[in-house]
Amino acid sequence: MNVLRLIKKYPNRRLYDTRLCTYITLQDIYGLLANNIEIKVLEQPSERDITRSVLMQVLVEQEQTEVARLSNTFLTDLIRSYAARGSSATAQHLEHTLEMSLASNSRSGAERATQPHAIATRLAAT
Repeated sequence: MNVLRLIKKYPNRRLYDTRLCTYITLQDIYGLLANNIEIKVLEQPSERDITRSVLMQVLVEQEQTEVARLSNTFLTDLIRSYAARGSSATAQHLEHTLEMSLASNSRSGAERATQPHAIATRLAAT
């Protein structure tokens, strides 16, 4: 059973894995997600849920590597979609398409992540 991993983000910007009792990086969070570990990130001391913001930071980090997937055209169109009517339909369509793509890759045995760091593998295993 996949248990939600609680991460706390402190005012000093450090991320703390409450399960392992250790500080982690955005790359470690990427490893957790690549290994299908769901996360929830709470800002300390307010306990405000900032999961979405941290997920965006992970995405930005990945897009700065050689495995970047999003073209400038796609990003520009995505930003423009915020001004368009029916933008919730755009989000639903993108989510559904990505889910189908990931399921297809999973069935074909393709890897979904590129070599997560050793700590990420250790984090996912615990």
